[in-house]
Amino acid sequence: MVFDLELDVDVHTASLHASQETATTSTGRRQLALGDEVTFCARHFGLRWRMTTRITVCERPYRFVDEQTQGPFRVLRHEHQFQDLNGVGTQMTDRMVIVAPLVLLGAVVARALIAPYLRRLLKQRAAHIKYLAEAGEP
Repeated sequence: MVFDLELDVDVHTASLHASQETATTSTGRRQLALGDEVTFCARHFGLRWRMTTRITVCERPYRFVDEQTQGPFRVLRHEHQFQDLNGVGTQMTDRMVIVAPLVLLGAVVARALIAPYLRRLLKQRAAHIKYLAEAGEP
């Protein structure tokens, strides 16, 4: 269930409503699968951002990876891992690698500003997913 919630773009946008996020999929489906692309538009740091990612790995129900194909970063790779906790729950782990543009300045900005901001967004999304999973949302 947690795996499917993470691949649902409507759940994703609902978890980040404060940034006015929208998501458009390459297939029109709201549930992502291997090879699908999704373009996110959102407001962060007072600016409008646009980023397209593709699901490059999908090993149900253990992990999937999305990678930026267009957007603000030189590299963005986000791995979502899921571990069953003996039927009493699921542990979800996010691993994200970003490489900012503007090599030296970008690295400083990424470390000081972007990485902490993305950590907060991931925690916010995880809390939303946890709430939905515990409520038994489809």
